Amino acid sequence: MTENKPDISVVVPLKNEEESLQELCEWIQKVMQENQFTYEVILVDDGSTDASWVTIQELGIGNSCIKGLRFNRNYGKSAALHEGFAAAEGKVVITMDADLQDSPDEIPELYRMITEDGYDLVSGWKKKRHDPIGKTIPSKFFNGVTRIMSGIPLHDFNCGLKAYRSVVIKNIKVYGEMHRYIPLIAKWNGFSRIGEKEVLHHARKYGSTKFGLERFIFGFLDLLSISFVTRFKRRPMHFFGTLGTLTFVFGAGVTGFMALEKWNNLRLKLPVREIVDQPLFYIALLAVVVGVQLFLAGFLAEMMTITSNKNEDYLVIERSGL
Repeated sequence: MTENKPDISVVVPLKNEEESLQELCEWIQKVMQENQFTYEVILVDDGSTDASWVTIQELGIGNSCIKGLRFNRNYGKSAALHEGFAAAEGKVVITMDADLQDSPDEIPELYRMITEDGYDLVSGWKKKRHDPIGKTIPSKFFNGVTRIMSGIPLHDFNCGLKAYRSVVIKNIKVYGEMHRYIPLIAKWNGFSRIGEKEVLHHARKYGSTKFGLERFIFGFLDLLSISFVTRFKRRPMHFFGTLGTLTFVFGAGVTGFMALEKWNNLRLKLPVREIVDQPLFYIALLAVVVGVQLFLAGFLAEMMTITSNKNEDYLVIERSGL
């Protein structure tokens, strides 16, 4: 740990980006020197199979501000950000991708918006993108759905270029594939001052994209997951208990109505149909059973929430400069 915290920590998750790393770090260094920022760059190698880690170590030898973390295998971008956030010491934390599509020239304005405008989080908006249509159209749809479900008026939730107050990244948990929803996670943890800045998006200079169309399917499932988990992780009984109670009351109510109808028909000497001969009875019986199961699921989830204190750990096998 350094005695004096740097102004900015730049966290860069990467996989197989050896060709772009030196140029990226030189670009960041140039911006920091021109603006007289103290800084650190944390490069998180997410299981690269090329010479990315060797490049990181060499860059660290030439510049003590460049630090590295290396995973033993590929865990994903969320895991890389999680470990990068844990290691970051800067007052403002900037995240960006390693492929040179995000511009370090945006850093000074992002820093100003956090420190002077008082934002907790500022997300980049790649208004003009240099990506194929097969990537841009699904992205627009994904962002539109997320905007509606989250209530956060951002145009580009998945932009890798973001800025955070240090207190934000130290008090949120990013896991699974939830890096797309950091603004949503931050909002639900009380960090509601979320801004947006239009940023330049450059064409990829080296290599090829590491993401396919399946990320949008996984992204939608992750949105449903984070919406549920964030709202009900501390009170699962409110969700399962409510559903269970409503389902049980429906089933019991229908059964009671059918019994009352049979009794009334017998009293009036009208034709009577056996309750067990009616399909509605079995639907009502199923509703009662499901209602009880949902209630028990909520009760068990509540007990697990109270007693569980497990955090997911990622295996970092090497560190450079940290």
